[in-house]
Amino acid sequence: MEHINPIEYGKLLAKVETLEDRVDDMSKDIKELLALANKSKGGFWMGMAAASTVSGFVAWFITVWNR
Repeated sequence: MEHINPIEYGKLLAKVETLEDRVDDMSKDIKELLALANKSKGGFWMGMAAASTVSGFVAWFITVWNR
């Protein structure tokens, strides 16, 4: 069995710690993105309801106008 180089081992530990920090930061960012996406769902459905109402009114107006 070969001898472990302490310098290379230290470099490896530093890389692992750096990657753990990056993963933690990415996890926080993903949670923020999910919260933002959930907030925008309500706005999307309100927009759909408004568009449906407007198109229904336009269809009713055209029907009444063409009589």
